[in-house]
Amino acid sequence: MNRSGSERTVADVAVDLTLECVDVEGHRHQIDTVLAYRQSDPYAVTMTFITGEGDLTWTFGRDLLVQGVGRPAGDGDVRVAPAIGENGRAVVEVELSSPDGHLVLQARSTELSDFVARTTALVPAGLESGHLDVDMLLMQILGA
Repeated sequence: MNRSGSERTVADVAVDLTLECVDVEGHRHQIDTVLAYRQSDPYAVTMTFITGEGDLTWTFGRDLLVQGVGRPAGDGDVRVAPAIGENGRAVVEVELSSPDGHLVLQARSTELSDFVARTTALVPAGLESGHLDVDMLLMQILGA
């Protein structure tokens, strides 16, 4: 998991979503989000929240999303699991935790399933290493 300010890069697969955010008191809010995947970073997806104070991007493993659409996945800062939304429709809950707080987001199952299908069509699960941009990875490590 990586949380950072937005660095808008060209994604191979990107979806604009409006997620429902459930805060600690149970209040529900809508938040505009961009879910993105790049073939050059095949193990990761980014979830960018568009806010009035600036964009906020979380990066986490694509495998969490792939698994979490069908069954609970994750045991750290990011957890993903299928659920039933307030309106009785199938949703996927994404829980994000950091020292700054805890957030539960709900997305329509169909939208996340479509996104996952598009990413796995581009880079099938298990074949990510063949698409990894090692030069980019080294630049990120050395630049940190």
